[in-house]
Amino acid sequence: MEEVHIGLLTIKLVLGFIALFIVIKVTGRTSINQLTPFHLVFVFVLGELVGNMLYEQHVGILVFVYALGVWTVLMWGVEFISQKMKWTRSYLVGDPSIIIRNGMIDREELKKNKLDMNQVLSLLRQDDVFSVREVQYGILEPNGEITVLLKSKYQQPVKQDFNLPENQVDLPTSLIIDGEILLDNLRKLGFDQNWLKKQLEAHHYDNEKDIFYADWRESDGIHISPRSQ
Repeated sequence: MEEVHIGLLTIKLVLGFIALFIVIKVTGRTSINQLTPFHLVFVFVLGELVGNMLYEQHVGILVFVYALGVWTVLMWGVEFISQKMKWTRSYLVGDPSIIIRNGMIDREELKKNKLDMNQVLSLLRQDDVFSVREVQYGILEPNGEITVLLKSKYQQPVKQDFNLPENQVDLPTSLIIDGEILLDNLRKLGFDQNWLKKQLEAHHYDNEKDIFYADWRESDGIHISPRSQ
């Protein structure tokens, strides 16, 4: 009897995993920051649904699949409608809302979005903004975060402001991970193991096994993190 229960539990776990995978693929949202309140409610309910059904032995596989299927189809339907019918998006997903203009809080927008001042200040501090006076525009996004455009005098200067020449921007390529040389990456760069050995020796390392991580960037050269500092 116990083996039957384990088999049923295993099947439900696999089906629940597949359902969650499909939801992520359908919605295209891979992190909490991308979820709107609607999506959060959906995911929480789906998690609760799967959790309850996993341990309810009297709930058969067909009922379990049916419940997952209906909930997933509902989510997919809402996603489809919000993409195809633009006028439904504000109701189903939400619209951005300008809550700060030229350092002034729009109290009506705060009321409409059920926000208080403490919440706004907390969200601003997460963006390293410690005073509303610094903000030209503050936009409340559908996922609950605030996107901030600072006033010009509070913005960090960039090279363009000083008419400085631009530097080349290139991506680093991993060469060693946990003591193992990534030969494919090495070949893509046009290098070989002898070249890598010389690079390591120049930094006083005799063996790649002593390296936890190393990468190469054309503009900076090699960067090495040893296994022990």
